Amino acid sequence: MVFQQVTADNSETFTKVFDELNLATMTAEDCKPLIDYIRKTVEVKDDEIETIKMKCKEVNFSKGNFIAKEGYHSRYVYFIVSGQARSYYINEQGKTTTWLFHFNEPFSSSKNLFVADYKSFLTNAPGTLTIEALTDVRAIQWSFADFEFLLDRLPAFETWMRKLNESLFINIYDRILTLMTMSAQQRYEKMLNDEPYLPQMFSNYYVASYLSLAPQSLSRIKGAVSHVHLALAV
Repeated sequence: MVFQQVTADNSETFTKVFDELNLATMTAEDCKPLIDYIRKTVEVKDDEIETIKMKCKEVNFSKGNFIAKEGYHSRYVYFIVSGQARSYYINEQGKTTTWLFHFNEPFSSSKNLFVADYKSFLTNAPGTLTIEALTDVRAIQWSFADFEFLLDRLPAFETWMRKLNESLFINIYDRILTLMTMSAQQRYEKMLNDEPYLPQMFSNYYVASYLSLAPQSLSRIKGAVSHVHLALAV
C-alpha cells in the first residue's frame, strides 16, 4: 500500500497532512504481528480479533519523516510492524537525547514496539517528544477513540491494555532512573547488559544520544571498559 508521507522539511503542515492521510483497514495477515503480540499476554477469540482488526489502520513513513513532533498534539499510538525509529527530546540548552528506540525484532520489548508521546496522546496537550523514522517504517495506527471503542467492548483487550501499561510504566521508570542516577559508564554497562543489540542496530551517534553522552565520550568509555575486560581476562 502507498500512503501520503509527512516530510521533515514540511513540518508546518504536519497536523494538516495527518488529518488527510489515506489509511487502509488491514487484513488479518497484515494484523498478525500485533495479534501475535497480544496473544502472548491474553487469550483472544476469533470474533474479538475481527473487532480489533476493524480498528487497525496501516500507515507508512519514509526514512527521515516525522511520526510525531514536539509542539504538536500526538493523536495516535503506533505499533511497529517493520523498520526503525527513535523518539527524542531537546532540552533548553539545545541538547538532544534519544528517549527510546523503536523496532520490531524477537527481542523487542513494549517500549520498542509502541510509539507515541503518551502524555500528549492522553491529555491532548502539545507533545514534548519528536519521533523520527530512521528507516522506512510500516506501522499499525490507533486513535484515542479506537482505544476507547475496544476497551468498552472487549474484556480481553482491556486486560491486555492493563498489562501493557504496567510493562510500559516499568520500562519508563527504569529509563528515568538510569538517566538521573547512573554515571556515564554505568549507563553504558547497563545498556550492554540489558540491550546489547543496540550498538549493532544503531549508529554510534544515536547510541551516544541514548546514553545522554557526546559521541566522543562514548568512544572513551568504550575504550576504558574494553581495557578493564581485557585486564580481567588475563
